[in-house]
Amino acid sequence: MNATDIPLRFAVLGPLRAWRGEQELELGSPQQRAVLAALLLRGGRPATLGELIDGVWGERPPAAAVSVLRTYVSRLRKVLEPDRNRAGGPRVVVSVGDGYLLRAPEDALDLTVVRQRAADARALRAEGDPSAAAGLLHAALDGWDGTALAGIPGPLAEAARARLDEERLALLECRIDNDLDLGRHTEVIAELMSLTRAYPMKEQLSRLLMLALYRSGRQADALAVFRTARRTLVDQLGIEPGAALRELHDRILAADESLALLPPRQQAQPPPARPPAPATRPAQLPADLPTFVGRHSELDRVRALLPEDGRMPSTVIIGAIGGMGGIGKTTLAVHWAHEIAGRFPDGQLCLNLRGFDPTGTVVTPEEAIRVFLDALGVPPSNIPSGLAAQAALYRSLLAERRVLILLDNARDADQVRPLLPGSPGSLVIVTSRSRLTGLVVGEGAFPLTLDQLTTSEAHDLLARRLGADRLAAEPEAAAEIITRCARLPLALAIVAAHAVGHPGFPLATIAEEVRESHGSLDAFTGGDDITTDVRAVFSWSYKALSAPAARLFRLLGLHSGPDVSAPAVAALAGLPAQETRTLLSELTRAHLVIERLPGRYTLHDLLRVYAGERVRAEDPAEERERAVERLLSWYLHSADATYPLITPKRARVPLPAPPPSCRPLEFTEHEQALDWCESERANLVSAVHQAVACGRPDLAWRLPAVLWGFFYLRSHLHDWLDTAGAGLSAARAAGDRVGEAQGLADTAAALRFTGRVEEAIAHQHQALALYRRLGDLMGRSRAVGNLGDAYLQAGRLRESVEYSRRALAIDRVLGSTWGEGIALTNLGDAYQRLGRFQEAISCLEQALTVLRASDNRWVEGVALDILGTVHHRLRRHDDAVAHYHRALETHRAIANRWGEGHSLSNLGDVQLDAGREEEARTSWRRALEIFVELGHPDAEKARERLARPPGRAPRAAGDGTASARTA
Repeated sequence: MNATDIPLRFAVLGPLRAWRGEQELELGSPQQRAVLAALLLRGGRPATLGELIDGVWGERPPAAAVSVLRTYVSRLRKVLEPDRNRAGGPRVVVSVGDGYLLRAPEDALDLTVVRQRAADARALRAEGDPSAAAGLLHAALDGWDGTALAGIPGPLAEAARARLDEERLALLECRIDNDLDLGRHTEVIAELMSLTRAYPMKEQLSRLLMLALYRSGRQADALAVFRTARRTLVDQLGIEPGAALRELHDRILAADESLALLPPRQQAQPPPARPPAPATRPAQLPADLPTFVGRHSELDRVRALLPEDGRMPSTVIIGAIGGMGGIGKTTLAVHWAHEIAGRFPDGQLCLNLRGFDPTGTVVTPEEAIRVFLDALGVPPSNIPSGLAAQAALYRSLLAERRVLILLDNARDADQVRPLLPGSPGSLVIVTSRSRLTGLVVGEGAFPLTLDQLTTSEAHDLLARRLGADRLAAEPEAAAEIITRCARLPLALAIVAAHAVGHPGFPLATIAEEVRESHGSLDAFTGGDDITTDVRAVFSWSYKALSAPAARLFRLLGLHSGPDVSAPAVAALAGLPAQETRTLLSELTRAHLVIERLPGRYTLHDLLRVYAGERVRAEDPAEERERAVERLLSWYLHSADATYPLITPKRARVPLPAPPPSCRPLEFTEHEQALDWCESERANLVSAVHQAVACGRPDLAWRLPAVLWGFFYLRSHLHDWLDTAGAGLSAARAAGDRVGEAQGLADTAAALRFTGRVEEAIAHQHQALALYRRLGDLMGRSRAVGNLGDAYLQAGRLRESVEYSRRALAIDRVLGSTWGEGIALTNLGDAYQRLGRFQEAISCLEQALTVLRASDNRWVEGVALDILGTVHHRLRRHDDAVAHYHRALETHRAIANRWGEGHSLSNLGDVQLDAGREEEARTSWRRALEIFVELGHPDAEKARERLARPPGRAPRAAGDGTASARTA
């Protein structure tokens, strides 16, 4: 057997344990075991990082919870798959979206095996075969090895322990009931006496004990059990025993002969006694929306909660549908409820809990239970006082029933908990703008968070309401309406209703009305009905926030990027990190922001508009300006903190001090700095344009200046040219000559790398002239050196030699080793293109000495690549290959993917020239993969190389590379 095929087994019905074959595994720390337990209990469904963090640590996770969690997962992977081939990826604990999924056969978990045995046993009992059921029931109970998840910390394990204890008790009741059917009444009395003392509120245990005593000829003792149970219920809950217990008491008093045990083959199969059916079967679902469309993936997920074969669920199923206001939670819940209503023959209960209601009147659990008790046929005079007693009666009525319960618009988990059934067979659907994390962690609810409709679904919604022909006649207008409505169902419905009310209006007119309201929600009012006004719907969630969270929500309307990190939010609000995270959690629970990735948040487009309206209405202009300044300064100074790691020893751009309460990030590693820039790239680009728009040219031109190295390394040429140009225009408009010179230099560098070399030369000459007027000798040096490089790329080699020599002389006077190394490299490249190979080698070897002394690995890789080209042109193939390999090592050390791709291309050329065609094609393929990944135009050159007929060698790459050697 292959090592990877050794089966895994897991146990949760006792201490958490795992085996690989016959070998028990060491599962690590208690928290690491808690992560494994959480994945096992998901039953083959993925768990998000947020759910795992909530389950392991609850409301007080450590500061680095995500990193710690990933470490636990990595360790579990090593334990569960010690022989895994790293290249093949994990097969047991796999990454799925923002989270993880544990893949194992169903019978690998003891809980699944026990539940299957219990289900089979109940089916045998229903078929009239208690003897066969007995073995399965005893085997199922033997699967328990003490307290479930013993020693596992965290709220998820605690809640699971409570559920599994209830499940074990229900299974124990079923086994004893089956034993009574088999005539084992005397054998179970002692066990039942112990159980009724341990669980005095469990009426089913008292019922079984009464029946066992009566069949053993102990009628008086059986009646005494009833008196004890009644006294306990009245004293502690203020309620009378349920109908099943009272009925058995009356039959024992009357010495009902039908209570005597029948021979096994004559046994009828009545279900356990249950409360009498109510006078009316409740059917409270509202009508399904006739225009319902889409939500196919969401419906597939909720459908999976119920057994496919129509069997009764073995536990209470709770589906928690969350999302922002207007996203379609109630519509989906009602549609699904109608789809499955037939599986719940005892009726449907439905109530709007008004958790987020314009009236502000929230339904209390007491009010909700009274409504449901009335629907279940309980006379008002029989409803006890007090929530606990009402909830006990409610659960007794639902015991052994199959009822569908829809709780719409819940405010929080505390409002919902008393309304949950206590026995399996029912389904509860909850909708809320809150995340209801307490229900997920404590009661095992299955969360489903709704997002906007897809573009196709939004189109179908409009077509269902307006007619497909009307949309087909004006496809562009229909597409604009969908975009302007941000695919929010409520907004689409409002605009569609307006269009239906004006059938003669072209859709282009409707689209124009929506367009003209851009920046406000005026186009999304629904007339007199406040529940169909987008602004009003959003306001109900907003008004439920605490004052600090409401302020934070408003300030988020000032952020112009697509998403925002928690540290950036802290800067925007001027708050400490911990307080910011707490407020973001409140906004996330209210579905006013979405945590797309751990620590990264976004707002729905229309919510962003609403936040912008509120911040302009409620916060003074001075506060808004300070918030934007803190945010933009945070981006600038955090980006600057990456600069010495990405471009070490390069002269830094002077920055103004950050404002108070702005705490920029710090970085310690090259990859960390690059990854941060990549994750924030869209926000950094947006920040440049926001700085221009709000009159901060000083920030606008400095941001692209500090991002120079990042833009180059990751080949983000469009963003580089865009931001450098915006910064340059802002500096010119403000008369900032220092900023203008820097903007000219940055724009020239971006133009050079996009192949627009003549424009780059013109910009560098303008920058050089400005640096002369400013008396900035270092700036002049950089401009002269960059002109040497630009002329080189333009093929104007004699001018390149002239400017490179001038730059070399200036840099040596200034002691600028960074500039000196670049000038020598450019000079060596110009010489090799002119065929002056010995002078080229001399310059490049000098360059390597200077570059290594100044730790300029950027240009070191370029110099090595050019030396490879020199040796290739001299037909020294082995020397060329050796230099290209050293160039590749250097490029990879600083994650210079662009340089790596060019050196691979050149390496392939020399390999082909040396007769090693397969190696050459491998190098070119790797180069092509890099250029395609970067979206770089040199991908076409790589394709041309690969398309050459076999055996046809290219000429030596005398034009060098396009790698960075600008100052």
